[in-house]
Amino acid sequence: MEQLTHILRGLFGYGALVGIAVLLSYNRKAINWRLVAAGALLQMVFAAAVLFVGPVRDGVEWVGGIFVALMGFTGEGVRFVFGSLADQDKHGVVFAIGILPSIIFFSAFTSMLYYLGVLQKIVYAYAWVISKFMPLSGAETLSASANIFLGQTEAPFLIKPYLPQMTRSEIFTIMVGGMATIAGAVMIAYISFLGGSSVEQQVLFATHLITASVINAPAGLMVSKIILPQTEPISKDLAVSKEKIGSNLVDAVCLGTTDGLKLAANVGAMLIAFTALVALFNAVFGWVGAPHTLTIAGNEIFTYPGFNGWIDQVTGGAFKSFSLEFILGIIYAPVAWLIGIDSGYLMQSGQLLGTRTVLNEFVSFLQLGQMKANGTLTDQRTIIILTYAMCGFANIVSIGIQIGGIGTLAPNQRENLAALGVKAVFGGTIACYLSACVAGMMI
Repeated sequence: MEQLTHILRGLFGYGALVGIAVLLSYNRKAINWRLVAAGALLQMVFAAAVLFVGPVRDGVEWVGGIFVALMGFTGEGVRFVFGSLADQDKHGVVFAIGILPSIIFFSAFTSMLYYLGVLQKIVYAYAWVISKFMPLSGAETLSASANIFLGQTEAPFLIKPYLPQMTRSEIFTIMVGGMATIAGAVMIAYISFLGGSSVEQQVLFATHLITASVINAPAGLMVSKIILPQTEPISKDLAVSKEKIGSNLVDAVCLGTTDGLKLAANVGAMLIAFTALVALFNAVFGWVGAPHTLTIAGNEIFTYPGFNGWIDQVTGGAFKSFSLEFILGIIYAPVAWLIGIDSGYLMQSGQLLGTRTVLNEFVSFLQLGQMKANGTLTDQRTIIILTYAMCGFANIVSIGIQIGGIGTLAPNQRENLAALGVKAVFGGTIACYLSACVAGMMI
């Protein structure tokens, strides 16, 4: 009975999210509902295959194990550079030493696979499968498939020759696809956040994160074609750009390492700034919610009772005071319910979903990992649904990243990139939420 309830809620949430995408559409009459149905079917089939078909799940867990192994290889390099500072038994997990180096190594590893042509073959195979179900151009299908492994500015390199001639709908699809998925380099960090020191938990969440990226790709394609349908003729050729990263293998690894270093430094700086800003807002909000007494010449004139205690009481201790997290929890609690999260965890889940949108997904995954580790959030089903819901780059900052990255590859498309940015954030967010609904139905 409980599983049936989850399925019905998931279907309701899925339908409601598709309805929101339709409301955002530039041309509702031109929506290709066969494409929409195919995208939904691919999501369901891919997710069911991973969760219920033994050999498929074993294969994805094997890939997840590779991600976990790569984290271990990173540790060898970290110990060589930092010595005893990398000993987690002595110092605990120091973020700058224990987490950020994995981003650098995976970026170098990805560049090596790209130079050798291995990554392009995997991307081509997945794009070929999608192309058999969804009537899309070859270039946008390849880009969406590449986003499973690469970031939102790296994946378009696979289709660089096609970018200048792309239609407005195709460019929008590239944008949504980039925001609906995460790059492999940051996936490594999220595995560490959610898995902690347990290899079993690391493999579990690696499996779910990989699955989320795989099913987010058709979701992003589907949502983008609802919001901005394709009305012009398209080319269905699946041709991967032959352009290499680097002049040889060593150069490719060096370039990947440099890019990874920039990304790791950006992540570290971003977390410092955002964590400090959250602390600043919470100090102000906490003061507003605290009791105060106005005293003049030793006489009590007015007492403001505050409401921090009331918040602590009504949330069962989940929120101790008036804070940014509490505000986001209230705003996004309905969204949490819509994607299938049970009523006892709506405020905490809403806080994380709001953080993911207002700040970014890295901060929200870090908070989810902390909540899981300290026992604030213990429901496994909720944690897994949130993993799917937050597995994407859909936030305001990504608009600037895409304008800078894709706009450099195709300067004539900068106007489209800027004009479509906000709706691309909505599209990427909806795609991730659709995958969360699918996960909620099947878990």
